[in-house]
Amino acid sequence: MKLNRTTLRTIDILKLVSKKPDGITLDEICEKLDLPKTSGYDIVTTLVQTGMIHVARGQKQRYTIGLTAYRIGINYTNNLDFISTIDPVLKAFSREVGKTVFFGIRSDDAIVYICKFEPENPIITTATVGTKNPIYCTSLGKAILAYSDEEETGQLMERITFKKHTERTIVTREELEKELERVRDKGYAFDARELEEHMECVGSPVFGQDGNVMGAISVSSLYKPTEDYDALGCLVRTKAAEISKLLGFLGKC
Repeated sequence: MKLNRTTLRTIDILKLVSKKPDGITLDEICEKLDLPKTSGYDIVTTLVQTGMIHVARGQKQRYTIGLTAYRIGINYTNNLDFISTIDPVLKAFSREVGKTVFFGIRSDDAIVYICKFEPENPIITTATVGTKNPIYCTSLGKAILAYSDEEETGQLMERITFKKHTERTIVTREELEKELERVRDKGYAFDARELEEHMECVGSPVFGQDGNVMGAISVSSLYKPTEDYDALGCLVRTKAAEISKLLGFLGKC
């Protein structure tokens, strides 16, 4: 799929400006993003007119994030109000299993970690709230993919660029499709040391009121050969079903 270059440049400018609370000049924007000044000026001027960025006029105009962009962000946050409902459940679940618990959502071909809860003596995990990981080698990603719309999943798989992170990483579409069949059969997914050599994760989908998969929860810990990961998967599946019901899902998980 061909992406629009101007749109991509606009997004890059917004990201850059959002990281500069004291403002940034047009020259600095063009230099950091390697943009022709005429293109940068046209985009920035449009963003100012729409309220996406704000201009402080002085000897040199400096740009900061605008009110419209802020309102969009607030609307996104408001749409995540369900987080306050699932937070205490996930926190208690982390204490119950003695492992790190995540809630994540899909962002194109990646997973974004929205919540993270750790037990009293946590094993350090590299994933933090707001970070992304590939959808095809995370238990969160597989759990979401397995229960997403079939056509949408097929289109997504065409865009995935498989990369080998460990010797166990799935690196072909065919392997991933077989894996998703196993996920549907069990109701939970594994990241069997596919992203990090020492970490094993188990994830299960969370459904919203409309019956669509809205995200997934996972449990992560250091890999132990003696651990019964299928038993852990059943626990995660049960907890995901409980959360789905809290969010208004009336179907069978």
